[in-house]
Amino acid sequence: MKPAQIRIGLGKVLAVLVSLAAPPAAKAFPVDCAILLCLAGGWPASAECTHARAVFIRRITPWPIEPPLQIWRCPMDISMNAPLQSRPGEAQVIFAQGSEGGGADIDISGIEFDFVRSIRVWDVRHYSHRRRGRDEGCSEQFYMRLGTYGEQGEFGWQYTRPELAPSWVLPSRQCSSSNWRRGVGVEWEDHEGNHGYEWVAY
Repeated sequence: MKPAQIRIGLGKVLAVLVSLAAPPAAKAFPVDCAILLCLAGGWPASAECTHARAVFIRRITPWPIEPPLQIWRCPMDISMNAPLQSRPGEAQVIFAQGSEGGGADIDISGIEFDFVRSIRVWDVRHYSHRRRGRDEGCSEQFYMRLGTYGEQGEFGWQYTRPELAPSWVLPSRQCSSSNWRRGVGVEWEDHEGNHGYEWVAY
């Protein structure tokens, strides 16, 4: 990824956050705009990013399991197309938040927003690899889903298999009486490609 493209893309997001955070719209500031910027920057140390990351993780903590970044709740188009002296009011922000699940309201298909599409949610409802009886072979059983983001930030689920999961999701696939796993994990990359993840067992 070219540094100039990254700066332009993050500059767009920053411009949105500045306009949304300025009075009188401060009360309507969407946490998903903070998640977007803090995730891109690698979760820098600040009160805002600490809160944004906590919301990001809480959303994948059962139950229910939600998309960790809900980019359709960050009204970027309203802010970027408005004059600098015109700030979005609370009603405008709520209206923009209403298009849930539909992706971003601006074009984020460029590589500067690849960090959004890097987010993956691993929902392991059940995994086990055990011997079913003294004289029987091993049986690997699982129910797993993978949540991913599309080109414009739309979120969707698909069923997946153990061999596709990273080692932090399934540390072992060996046949063992203790090999049992259940939980939800989320992984991501920031705009520089640094990888991170969080696992919540339940």
